[in-house]
Amino acid sequence: MIGAVFFDVGGTVLDESREFAGWADWLGVPRHTFSAVFGSVIARGLDYQETFRTFRPDFDLALETERRVAAGQPESFGEQDLYPDARACLTALQAQGLLVGLAGNQPAHAEPILRALDLPVDVIGTSHGWGAQKPSPAFFDRVIRAAGRDPSTILYVGDRPDNDARPAMDAGMQACLIRRGPWAHILDLPAVAEQCLFRIDALDELPRLVAEHNAAGRQSA
Repeated sequence: MIGAVFFDVGGTVLDESREFAGWADWLGVPRHTFSAVFGSVIARGLDYQETFRTFRPDFDLALETERRVAAGQPESFGEQDLYPDARACLTALQAQGLLVGLAGNQPAHAEPILRALDLPVDVIGTSHGWGAQKPSPAFFDRVIRAAGRDPSTILYVGDRPDNDARPAMDAGMQACLIRRGPWAHILDLPAVAEQCLFRIDALDELPRLVAEHNAAGRQSA
């Protein structure tokens, strides 16, 4: 049975379209061109930062992030960038008595923004705050520690089969793949998807699936 549900952030609860558009504008690249290169990088299984280096070979993400702040154009997000189904899904899962958390690869500025959104979650963890980045086992060890329970009772929800589902299952958790965001539509790993407990197209599907799964578990106990 599932006792805790942890969510990836970007591409899962947070729509990163506006952030990507902001980077295209910062680089002086047409947004559709930036998107096309981004898709090609994903399809080849490369680090997403190769997108930036296509247009600026010496690109340094940390340095450019600082330059954007200095220029009054910081990388940021807010309530308007949450997927419309995110807040209701988190609320419904908490109402089932589950521990609900966010845990994703996010930079230093992201955690205070996530906390300021006052989302209905019990735990917020980021790669910067935890000092570990997906898909490393250390990151998922932190998820397990934050959940405080057996990994088999934790469901990790994400849009990437490589960074989310596969390493979560390797750590002994259950996994749910959500099909939205660029990675979910371009990076297809059927062998990973088939092992996931759930595969969904929207977060509003998840509370019912979890409730049914747990009800079946109680009946068979």
